Amino acid sequence: MEKNIKQLPNGNSITQEVRLRKIGFTSQDFTQIASLGLTLDAIEKELQIFRNGIAKTWLERAATPNDGILQMTEAEFAETAEIFDAEKSRFKLKKFVPASGAASRMFKFLSTFLNEFDVTKDTINSYINRKNMTDLSVFLAGKDKLPFYKELVAQIDTKKNGGLRETDRLNYELIRTLLDPDRFDYCSKPKGVLPFHKYSDRISTPIEEHLREGARYACSNGISNIHFTVSDDHQTEFEDVIASVRPKIESETGIAINVNFSYQDKATDTISVDLKNNPFRDDDGRLVFRPGGHGALINNLNAIDADIIFIKNIDNVIQNHIDVITLYKKALGGILVRTQRKIFGYLHQIENESVDSSDIDEMIDFLKNDLNIVMYSDFSKFTNENKLVYIRQKLNRPLRVCGMVKNEGEPGGGPFWVRGQQGNISLQIVETSQVELQNPQQVAIIEQSTHFNPVDIVCGTKNFKGEKFNLHDFVDHERGFIVNKTKNGRDLKAYELPGLWNGAMAKWNTIFVEVPLVTFNPVKTVNDLLKPAHQPQ
Repeated sequence: MEKNIKQLPNGNSITQEVRLRKIGFTSQDFTQIASLGLTLDAIEKELQIFRNGIAKTWLERAATPNDGILQMTEAEFAETAEIFDAEKSRFKLKKFVPASGAASRMFKFLSTFLNEFDVTKDTINSYINRKNMTDLSVFLAGKDKLPFYKELVAQIDTKKNGGLRETDRLNYELIRTLLDPDRFDYCSKPKGVLPFHKYSDRISTPIEEHLREGARYACSNGISNIHFTVSDDHQTEFEDVIASVRPKIESETGIAINVNFSYQDKATDTISVDLKNNPFRDDDGRLVFRPGGHGALINNLNAIDADIIFIKNIDNVIQNHIDVITLYKKALGGILVRTQRKIFGYLHQIENESVDSSDIDEMIDFLKNDLNIVMYSDFSKFTNENKLVYIRQKLNRPLRVCGMVKNEGEPGGGPFWVRGQQGNISLQIVETSQVELQNPQQVAIIEQSTHFNPVDIVCGTKNFKGEKFNLHDFVDHERGFIVNKTKNGRDLKAYELPGLWNGAMAKWNTIFVEVPLVTFNPVKTVNDLLKPAHQPQ
């Protein structure tokens, strides 16, 4: 039957045309969808998600020290760091840094000020008091400590806005120059190229700090490999910074630094809908698609050929204590190496059929105690053959070791024991937005949470035969997000794919390790650059 279907002039079949009409699309829509590398199947699934909603994640309990989070002494951290150093020459290492997107959120409160402040009627102090703009007050009080302050002041036109008193005129023009598209334009620039740290001999960017860190711990056999995910219109800026700092870092460390880039695949964009779940269209009648969120980067991670991959966000860098950072990164790597050694040994035993009952008992203890696997209640009734099938299936997965810091009120995800739809319990990183906040029991579990996910992850993405896992096989596709956005003043709903360290890694083996707070120093707003971790000592 399919071979005899009449083809329409635009290449669509009659059955395709019926599908398009059923979901309210035209042939022009289909052309737009195809140009992005998307499929009708994917679009239909997303529309179904909007109509049906996404089931909330069910928290069993918070992961805490000795119940899902491994605590180690300083001596134990030093020991696992030594394991990493002793073994790393056998591995190809890579540092993976999500770095796409502009820094607009970093300066959001300054943009709000410029949009709202009336230079003819107001003073900055009265605006701060009326709007309770503590962020703006902190920024102005500490502005001279920002690494770009001197260069910024040098470009201010103090003759403008003469109606303002002198201090207000200076501060207003400083903020305006910082954000002006024709001047500094920091809102539109990627975080990676912004000045973050002031040293005696230079001003450094996050890119430079990541290169310096990579040369300290993400290196083997004299080579450090670093991968940045960027937007295509920012890559040149990254390359310019790298070209200016790499020779000096290589000379100082004796490490050759290889850098490459990837973009978020347009084929991971998702369709937007209006509040009635109909496809959202722009003013020209075209469908509106949005990036699928950081979960789309599982494609980028899947394409990397490395034995061990360190993941760290672009803004989580530090000016001080790099030796401490290096120790804990190596220690997490050592835990991964040590754990993989056991996993691979067991899998070789199973494949070679050299397993007896005592070996099975040892493997079960390892699953429970080292990998935090919760066994089926009737597992003891399985035959040895079925036990080995289950053990092999649980062991033969990607492995991640995740640093966790004590929660001090930072927004974001945390470690929890989660009950899946089939009743299985596993360790997961969960965002608050994934939880049913109308349920007092679930809210109570969130409030009992003691730790926070700083995106400090070491990954093993190859199996015991040295073959790359297909990471898409280990995604929980039910763990996406529906978010509310606006476009040209109109409300819309967007779908974000399961987050890179949430649903995209949901079926990995997971080890959570408590690490010191000093390892977590993100710059979410410009005021974070005033914190001690980002100031010279």
